[in-house]
This record gives sequence, structure tokens and C-alpha cells, in this order.
Amino acid sequence: MNKEVRNNLIVIGGPTASGKSACALDVAEEFDGVVINADSMQVYEVLNVITARPSQEDEGRAPHRLYGVLPPSEACSAGRWQAMAVAAVKETWAEGKLPIVCGGTGLYIRTLIEGIGAFPDIPEEIRQKAMSRLEELGNEAFHVEVAERDPVIAERLHPSDSQRLIRAWEMFEATGRPLSQWQEEVKPEPPLPDLNAATLLILPDRADLYPACETRFDAMLDQGALDEIRALEALNLSPDLPAMKALGVPEMLSYLRGEKTLDEARDWAKTTTRRFAKRQMTWFRNQVEPDLLISAQYSKRFMGEIFSFIRQFLLTP
Repeated sequence: MNKEVRNNLIVIGGPTASGKSACALDVAEEFDGVVINADSMQVYEVLNVITARPSQEDEGRAPHRLYGVLPPSEACSAGRWQAMAVAAVKETWAEGKLPIVCGGTGLYIRTLIEGIGAFPDIPEEIRQKAMSRLEELGNEAFHVEVAERDPVIAERLHPSDSQRLIRAWEMFEATGRPLSQWQEEVKPEPPLPDLNAATLLILPDRADLYPACETRFDAMLDQGALDEIRALEALNLSPDLPAMKALGVPEMLSYLRGEKTLDEARDWAKTTTRRFAKRQMTWFRNQVEPDLLISAQYSKRFMGEIFSFIRQFLLTP
């Protein structure tokens, strides 16, 4: 890549098990790129297999950044990821390489492209109060309490989405106004104002995606996912931390604790994964207008089309 070109960036998004990581790796090898993680669970240490992080072999084929950079004892927000991603993109440009942002967390990708509104700071005592309230009430009742304060946000969130429910609760507590109202009024500023980005979406048919989700989960178990989850449980972390809610973690913990059989836990995890993939598909279809859409599971047969698209993009001023 020309070292004078500082503002080009490729985004590769799609649901879990769509093949986007393999696509990003092929693109990185072809265009001297760096793969930058945009998956909210792959940022954590310990969870290598269960989050389908790129293997050591993959990372040896092309540079990867923001994978396994935080301990599972910490919570990674969209704002925190954005700051790390902006730094990673700038470092990649400084090296004369092409940044390739890859992941299925659409909100993270949006913060990098469009920015985040400047919301008021939340005092630490209110943040602690919100977490204590969630622990006291439980997720279902806490969701009801959030709905009383901010019905718009509550309608969008599942009761299990503790992190975002806490955010809505604490914003109302701190400001007296719903988070949804702040979101309407506060205009975000792009963190990379001169960015020239092209977005590739991989959105397979559900008939292909769901079996891929199930096959991959079985492979994860064969590759040692249960040992990872045992190591995670040994850390005695709060169940409300994001890492403790990674796909497959709560379900397989139920097996390790003797609450379900292995087959029951595995079936539950596969169901959860399929539902999550469906939500991702819906989000990307409704929220993103891609520059290139691949309506199938990624395979190397698409490399010609994708490489041609990227070459044209890079040649366009």
C-alpha cells in the first residue's frame, strides 16, 4: 500500500459464522493489510476458542490488532473500543498498510465511522448505584424499571442486556432525562473526519448460516472450549460482565455446574447462537448500506469479486 495514502479503510461485517474473519485474512494478505477486531467478545483474553478468535496460524499470516487485549474482568463499551480502534487505524496508516476492520458488532463499527455523541459524564457513585440496583432486582425487574424511565430504550433492549440497561438507568438518574432523548439531540462527530471507508457485508441465507453456527459450535467443543470456560469460571467474576455472557459461556457453565447435561447445554447454546445470528442479520440489513454485498457464506470463490472491488476502491480518489 502507498505510504502516502492515509485515509482508506475496509469494513467487513456480518453475522457470526458467516466467514468474515477468513475473508478479512484473505484481503489482508492480498493488500498488505492489518485486521482490526470489531467483535465485542473477541477483545477479551481467555476466550480464544469460544469466541472464534483468529488462530495463531492466522495471526502469523497477517497482522491482527485488538484481539484478546482486555481481561474478562473489565467491560468494553463502544466508546472504549472506538478509542482503541482509532489508535489502531492510525498506527496501521502510519505503517503504510491498509486497515481492515472486521467484526459482527455493528454498534462498534458505527462508532468508528460515524462517531459517538458527547453525552454527560456519569458520576461513579451513580454507576455503582445502577449496578447494585440491577443485582438487587434481577434483570427482568430492572428492565421494567428502565422502561418506566425510558420506554423507547427499553423497547430496544432484551432484559439480559445488562450493560446497556445500566447505561439507560444511570443516564436518567444522573440527568433526569432519558438516554433516548440524549441520543436524538446529541450529534456524533466522526473520530476520523477524513476517512474514506468501503463496507463489505457478508449476509448468507439462514438456511446456510444456521447449520454453519451449529457445526462451528461442535468444533469449538472439540478444540477445548470447555477448558476455557472452566478457566473463566475460576476467576469468580460477576455474571453481569460482558465476557460472562459470550455466546456459549452461560450455557456451558450450566453443564459444568451440573445443572444440565452436555447435550442439553450444547442444544441451548446452539439455539442462542442462531437467535443471535438472526439479530445480527436484521441489524446489518436495516442499518447498513454496503458498498459490496455477498449474499452467501464466504468462500474463496468470492475472492476475485472482492479483490476487484477493493482495487477499484483504492484507485478512486
